[in-house]
Amino acid sequence: MGSYVLDFQEIDQTKLMLVGGKGLHLGELSRIEGIRVPEGFCVTTEAFQRTLRHHERFQSLLNRLSMQNTENREQIYEISNDIRRVIEETAVPQDIEEEIIRHLSDIGKEHAYAIRSSATAEDLPHASFAGQQDTYLNITGREAILEHIRQCWASLFTDRAVIYRMQNGFDHRKVYLSVVVQRMVFPQISGILFTADPVTSNRKVLSIDASFGLGEALVSGMVSADNYKVREGTIVEKTVAPKKVAIEPLQAGGTEKREIEPDRQNEQTLTDGQILQLERMGRKIESYFECPQDIEWCLVDDTLFIVQSRPITTLYPIPEGNDGRNRVYMSFGHQQMMTDVILPLGMSFLRMISNDFPIHQAGGRLFIDISHDLASPIARKMALAMTGKNDPLMTNALRNLIQQKIFIKSLPRGKRVFTLTREGMSPWSMLLQSLKIYRENNPAVIQQIISQNDASLEELEDQIQAVSGDDLLAFIQADHQRFTKILYDPRGMGVVMVGMYAANWINRKMEKWLGEKNAADTLSQSVPNNVTSEMGLALLDVADAVRPYPEVWAYLEKEAEDETLFADLGRLEGGEAVSEALKAYLDKYGMRCPGEIDITKPRWSEQPTALIPMILSNIQNFEPGASRAKFEEGRRNAEEKERELLGRLKQLPGGSRKAKKTERMIRRLRHFIGFREYPKYLWIRRYFLYKQALMREASKLVQEGVLRKKEDTYYLSFEELREVIRTCRVDHRIIDERKEAYATHKKLTPPRLITSEGELLFGEYDNADLPEGALPGNPVSSGVIEGRARVVHKMEEADIEEGDILVTNSTDPSWTPLFVSIKGLVTEVGGLMTHGSVIAREYGLPAVVGVENATNRIKDGQRIRVNGTEGYVELL
Repeated sequence: MGSYVLDFQEIDQTKLMLVGGKGLHLGELSRIEGIRVPEGFCVTTEAFQRTLRHHERFQSLLNRLSMQNTENREQIYEISNDIRRVIEETAVPQDIEEEIIRHLSDIGKEHAYAIRSSATAEDLPHASFAGQQDTYLNITGREAILEHIRQCWASLFTDRAVIYRMQNGFDHRKVYLSVVVQRMVFPQISGILFTADPVTSNRKVLSIDASFGLGEALVSGMVSADNYKVREGTIVEKTVAPKKVAIEPLQAGGTEKREIEPDRQNEQTLTDGQILQLERMGRKIESYFECPQDIEWCLVDDTLFIVQSRPITTLYPIPEGNDGRNRVYMSFGHQQMMTDVILPLGMSFLRMISNDFPIHQAGGRLFIDISHDLASPIARKMALAMTGKNDPLMTNALRNLIQQKIFIKSLPRGKRVFTLTREGMSPWSMLLQSLKIYRENNPAVIQQIISQNDASLEELEDQIQAVSGDDLLAFIQADHQRFTKILYDPRGMGVVMVGMYAANWINRKMEKWLGEKNAADTLSQSVPNNVTSEMGLALLDVADAVRPYPEVWAYLEKEAEDETLFADLGRLEGGEAVSEALKAYLDKYGMRCPGEIDITKPRWSEQPTALIPMILSNIQNFEPGASRAKFEEGRRNAEEKERELLGRLKQLPGGSRKAKKTERMIRRLRHFIGFREYPKYLWIRRYFLYKQALMREASKLVQEGVLRKKEDTYYLSFEELREVIRTCRVDHRIIDERKEAYATHKKLTPPRLITSEGELLFGEYDNADLPEGALPGNPVSSGVIEGRARVVHKMEEADIEEGDILVTNSTDPSWTPLFVSIKGLVTEVGGLMTHGSVIAREYGLPAVVGVENATNRIKDGQRIRVNGTEGYVELL
């Protein structure tokens, strides 16, 4: 006979598939010394399966449901409804019914019971399923209890539960339901306890919600609750809410809503002693389960009972590698405009390129430990200045954190991130190069740098072809050290610094002398040596190659596939010419793609069809020859702005001197600002050569049966991959676990800052001077534009028409080809000198970046006004 009913005391970690997440936790809770849990038992999943296993109608409907996807909502709702009806009408087998009655007798038939659903895919560390199945309170009598058990089984197939499982990748046929039958207690007070603050995520701050009556009123949002925050035995905050109603049990069964007497509505619900007792219980439960907990509790006749505990699944993980001391971590992804999850092989390469920095991993992203900087008053100012250039929200988050003086004083001192120097690049050598380049004002230095780097890449391409196996990985590691010196060449850094200084000087002086904001934006249009803006214009030339050939155009719209693209084009009229133009583009830019700092992301050379929507959009939105025309238009705009500024300056006192200084600074701006985009282009070109070589090795491992597919290498670190190549052995379980972790991490939103206590800091803007309802952001490219918002999450899905404004999370250089078609830009992440901002200025696009939650607050197709001068977006 199967295990159809288990008392809480019989349940341990081995019983998850029998009793589900809720049942398992109640069994575990009942074992913790000093924790009171009302008695009860679980009707196991075996009882559920036994009742329905041979029910033909149920099995047929279940199979139909498993074939659906989330787009077929009406079909899903209809099938789910039929399944629930079948379950509710199916009798519980007699032997199972007798076992349930026997356990009820042991507790006491005269008691009222809470009947709760407990699914096997529930209260897991990565998916809580909270509220997906049903709960029934104050149920009395044998028949009513059996009926509500069947209703709990049926609630496994509510519409919300079915859709949630589909969205989280759970198979309906492999998720079963247990039912918790627990003696009902009738509390004077009940509530929820979080062992980590649900607002800030701080793991050291415990948060308690408390209200009168049953906890269901609080969980459902029907009543306001008192909130108490406790940190290490001290109540640090109290909020006493007006509590107008409570949910109370009825004598005949069920519950009712009851008004609270006016003189009790504003009472503090718990005494300070009870608050601290709850904190001790919460920490004990958290310690037992070894992770932060969401705990339901109630107070009955001065005794605290725990009725449920589950992991808090919404917390962002704390960066690994903490030594137990207080720390502050800054998001690497926000600095690089790429907040997506990074796979382990990508992490390894980023660690290599950032090997001087204290890098830590959390939630599939990288964070830099800046604790030592914040411990020093001088370095704190430097950190604020450096982050302010890239991301004002990061600066605001840092300022807010610095106000926590006790925490800041506790930070350890040591080597600082913002004063770190790399081999071959001391601040002194970079300063000397910057001064030399500034004085000479000769752009020839850029061509010298580019020529040397091109020669280095050609040499690498030849050498890397000749090595394989373990020698290849040793070669890449050694070459990477050489590459770091090239990337941080003081001359290249000096060029970048002079260009940025010139832009800053022009903006400051023109605002001071002429009252004109962001004058450098227009002056930066169509500058030479900007490899990223050139990439966007070059795709217009590819569109011109496609334009004369309708057959090619039709093929690209409907049939193109990566594997056969060039072979198929060869069979079409004009296909050879188009292939030649596209291959030339890919030879120069094919190593780029969205999220390109992660070496595992598919490149345009690997997925050339990703460019097709932009090519077709360019044909639709532009006339032939638009590439040259747009560049010339930008150059004319810059020249006209220069003439206008110099003319106005000459009218001022001392105007001749001011005009000469400004003219020289404009020359520096136009000579050097475009090079800002080159280092990343160099970085990504070299990484693509590494990747191609590694994929050749991965293909060999697949042929030898070591790997299932070559992309499995992405889920291994560099050293792990090296070991696989050496031994021809791999643990597939590690790869599978990391694929699951990747799916979980994708759902997380990384913070700009996180402390070792888990506190998240995102930053905020001052909204005081904005128009009513405007969304604040960071002004990075001046001008005002109105148009239709195009909310785009993936570049390859963009459907851009003339006059559209692009709204997205973030843009790296790969998004630039879209910029030629849009009239304005809004992003959630970004700063003044990040890639999207630089290109927006060069193309003359009004842009506001760092607009919090823009892709949700702005609806696709909505008309908006972007003010890139003042830094806000209006919804029209």
